Amino acid sequence: MQDFVKQLMEAAKAAGIEECEAYVSSRDSFRAMTTEGEVVEYESNLTRGLGFRGLYRGRMGYASTEAFDEEAVGQLVRGVMESAELCEDEDEAPLYDGGEPVPDMDLRSPALAQVTPQEKIDRVLAMERLVKESDPRIDKTAHNVINTGSYTVRIVNSHGMDRSYTEDVCALYGQATAKDGDIVSSGGYGVAARSFDGLDVQKVGGEVARRTLDGLNAAPVPSGKYRVVFFSEAMCDLLGVFSSIFFSAETAQKGMSLLKGRVGERIAAPCVTLVDDPLMEGGMGSRPFDDEGVPSATHTVVEDGVFRTFLHNLKTARKDGVATTGNARKVGYASAVHVTPTNFYLKPGKRTLDDMLRGIGEGLVITEVSGLHAGANPISGDFSLLAKGYTFREGRREKPVEQITVAGNFYELLNAVRELASDLTFPMGGIGCPSVDVGELSVSGT
Repeated sequence: MQDFVKQLMEAAKAAGIEECEAYVSSRDSFRAMTTEGEVVEYESNLTRGLGFRGLYRGRMGYASTEAFDEEAVGQLVRGVMESAELCEDEDEAPLYDGGEPVPDMDLRSPALAQVTPQEKIDRVLAMERLVKESDPRIDKTAHNVINTGSYTVRIVNSHGMDRSYTEDVCALYGQATAKDGDIVSSGGYGVAARSFDGLDVQKVGGEVARRTLDGLNAAPVPSGKYRVVFFSEAMCDLLGVFSSIFFSAETAQKGMSLLKGRVGERIAAPCVTLVDDPLMEGGMGSRPFDDEGVPSATHTVVEDGVFRTFLHNLKTARKDGVATTGNARKVGYASAVHVTPTNFYLKPGKRTLDDMLRGIGEGLVITEVSGLHAGANPISGDFSLLAKGYTFREGRREKPVEQITVAGNFYELLNAVRELASDLTFPMGGIGCPSVDVGELSVSGT
């Protein structure tokens, strides 16, 4: 690979490409899924690819390959030149010079390489068994999945930058249905971790069973206005849908973000602070540098309700005349560079969820939302989502609720936040939230 990249850089220079970058991604991944105690899917893959981009006649061109021979060098160089000639984007897309050091981060779990495929399958089967045996009302277990992977990113460019990192990722997820007479309920839960030991069978299996059983005898509430608390995981779903549009300089420059031109203004309640932290220990979005090689750094995007910064890559930062925040991201080695958050979270409050509910008195806790792709508009901020949860009175849980729709506007919701609990959670990735009291919202039920 070292010789291939060197040859590629030399060929690009000889062809008149002014500056260029090779992005090499390799992935060693494992996935198994079980249903009713049987392995129904099994995958083990080792893949490697290279994305190549270069500035030619003032425009940026892209090409990619999974072959690493002399013929591929010529194809990549020609691909970049042809792509650049067809490019209509006149905005500058600079490459990073690699002048700043990157933080030292350990994203590896050396013991993961010693875990056998059978041990991984045994773990997901043990989790499924725990769910199945936890209560006679558990009827079926399905879509129980274990994933493990080791991913390496290396970025080399014509400015002399050459940097890389490797990360290990594991995930365990379970799903079940329960029956009580004619009533059927389903539930699921999962965790992601850097190490295999982080996949706690008792925790995942116990939560799958509890959430599945909690839905039995659930019913809708009458339509109306309710004091609503979004449980941490449901709030993560909301933030995840709107974060990539609302807080991205890329979408703002396209006129798609409601926050365009509002840096320095109050856009949320004073108790709201929103942080992007790629340096978080154990964070699933942690990394020493972004997908342009820019060193990672923590940024406060919203501070005490005041909008401080958009998230930027080098291109959007150059256009706005500011420094990049190091949020460049490629969804794969062959993709263009976009802007995405890393470990993006609402700063938690000091009171527990139970204490917060006691302070409210009565209302509705939304534990799960669905229909996010169809029911949420990331540009306008409007949402109308199917939801599950429970009512509470005097701070105590009353009855399970399902088949309701909760509606509002995310921008208005940020301004309406009254309090955030202390239960900050990162369910399965880089979006984190505590439970949030958002005041009154419209709920459609019976």
